[in-house]
Amino acid sequence: MDLGSLKYAAGAVHKRKRIGRGQGSGNGKTAGRGHKGQGSRSGSKKRPWFEGGQMPLQRRVPKRGFTNIFKREFQVINVKDLERLEELKDVTPDVLFSSGLVSKRSVPVKILGDGDLNKAVEISAHAFSQSAKEKIEKAGGKVTVL
Repeated sequence: MDLGSLKYAAGAVHKRKRIGRGQGSGNGKTAGRGHKGQGSRSGSKKRPWFEGGQMPLQRRVPKRGFTNIFKREFQVINVKDLERLEELKDVTPDVLFSSGLVSKRSVPVKILGDGDLNKAVEISAHAFSQSAKEKIEKAGGKVTVL
């Protein structure tokens, strides 16, 4: 088998509909556009979301809630995850990225206080929860906000 012998599946290819070619064709006179109305006119175009003058879906559906456009998105790391980093004294977002604990370099990192920390570590991140700060400092570590 080669590219020259490939054929479409049976029934997949149709002949082009030749409109406006006389009454005998079945598509003469109005050329399949019907009589009068918006669709019969030249230049007629309806947007896919147009509902014929009916109240559009986007306006019918009730609007609820609020989206804060100033919200800051964080990648969260728990204190127990820092325990997994072996033999590291300085932990930065780049170190967390290279170790696979965070997935993006561009998104800020926040340290949360779930779990326990048993080693002294200097941690630099964009934000810390109060409990995380206390646990890190209790273990003899240091917290730096970027």
